[in-house]
Amino acid sequence: MEKNSEQKSLKAENQQLRKEVEKLRERVEHLRNEMIRLIGRNLDLSEQLEANVEFRRRALVAKEILSVNIERQRNADLQDDSQLMGLLELRMEQQPQQVTADFGAPELAQLLGISQERLARLFRKNTIYRSVDAYLDNLRVMRALRLLREKPHYNIAAVAEESGFNSVRTLQRRVQEVLGMTPAEYRAMLTRDLS
Repeated sequence: MEKNSEQKSLKAENQQLRKEVEKLRERVEHLRNEMIRLIGRNLDLSEQLEANVEFRRRALVAKEILSVNIERQRNADLQDDSQLMGLLELRMEQQPQQVTADFGAPELAQLLGISQERLARLFRKNTIYRSVDAYLDNLRVMRALRLLREKPHYNIAAVAEESGFNSVRTLQRRVQEVLGMTPAEYRAMLTRDLS
């Protein structure tokens, strides 16, 4: 009898455990479904966030294009070439560091907010330079000479880079053409004259 009672007790306990296991299975299934729902919601939110970021990026690009076009229109309306040349000189004085090795006519036209054709006409009519490239080359040479004078601790490679030349050799060739001496000779002459 004792065995029978123990069996009944074990059966009851077993049945109780099965009910608990079933409840746990239901709870796990519920949590799994909830997790799937949350993952889906997270993906939806991520897609919305990406769409918002893309929209903001496009809005910023559109704003930039619009401001460039407004500036271009404003500058295109400058009928007086001397006003446009004044604007050019002002921009070059304010931002000389932007005349890097890859800064050319397209970048200068964009900086002024005019077309490249208008820039080319401006240079043909109003400057001593043969082209925009000749003007930019002159700016680079003048900046290099100033750096050679004002920054004696700069090596020639640093002067070439900061003045916008793509190589030391190009800097040396251009300074030789302009002054008849190399950058090192020019710097030596300056230090000799200061002694």
